[in-house]
Amino acid sequence: MSRRLIVGEAEAGDRLDRAASALLGVTRAQVQRWSQQERLKLNGKSARPSAKVHLGDVIEADPPEPIAAAVVAEPIPLAVLYEDDALIVVDKPPGLVVHPGPGHPRGTLVNALLHHCGDLAGIGGVLRPGIVHRLDRGTSGVMVVAKHDAAHVSLAEQFKEHSVERRYQAWLRGVPRAEEGRIDRPVGRHPRDRKRMSVLTRRGREARTNWSVEARYPASAITRVSVRPETGRTHQIRVHLSAQGLPILGDDVYGRGSRSRLPVKLDRPALHAAELGFLHPTRKERLHFTSEWPEDLRALEATLTARESAS
Repeated sequence: MSRRLIVGEAEAGDRLDRAASALLGVTRAQVQRWSQQERLKLNGKSARPSAKVHLGDVIEADPPEPIAAAVVAEPIPLAVLYEDDALIVVDKPPGLVVHPGPGHPRGTLVNALLHHCGDLAGIGGVLRPGIVHRLDRGTSGVMVVAKHDAAHVSLAEQFKEHSVERRYQAWLRGVPRAEEGRIDRPVGRHPRDRKRMSVLTRRGREARTNWSVEARYPASAITRVSVRPETGRTHQIRVHLSAQGLPILGDDVYGRGSRSRLPVKLDRPALHAAELGFLHPTRKERLHFTSEWPEDLRALEATLTARESAS
């Protein structure tokens, strides 16, 4: 259904996509797609998403009809930390892919969410309903998922503004000299291997990662660190730590050394999303959630501690 909107004082001077996003309660990505499909006009004419709008301008949007989600709901168990009518917070186990993609058409977190919630179809896209942020397949820990468009827009904006509190824990191969550090290096596609990300890139996006030592295990040459990323680039934590010469244990893509040298059996990078804090999209109260280590990381920690006691 076509929408006709008048630019007010709050939107005046902003970009067209930002103004339309705010007035319609949808994401900028959606507005930009409509612009590419010539479904967005400014004062009766087609305009770029970056066009500046002024007080009294008329924005016309002709969104396409919603497409039914093609993802199948599956009864996959979920560890729910919190749920209300706006969002759901889950504790993702390692090995669970977040959304369908090549090689993973089913058995994902999205499939589980559609079965659990039943009302996420279309939010954030056909194959990624409700997904505001993601964790890599091997990463465990806390995630938030939106249940409706308004919540999705609010949460996405918080991630974009870096106002979401995120803390990870990682077990690294190596012993850093410092107790803490900040990595500020752009991350982008690897210049030769397009499946990997790298700091050695020609078109990187700004990326910043803060880390601090939580525990040292000199007998195993391993360190556990707390990681607080300021930005959210693909594989950012793994890439940044590896670039510092401190790869995450069990990381076959960015790590070093054989799995046979690991203290315990580990089929994924030893990276855990331990904390997540954000502003509730509708109630505007601050929420904070934590996730305990899964079994494989508890086993790793126990082995490392025992080695130190024996050394």
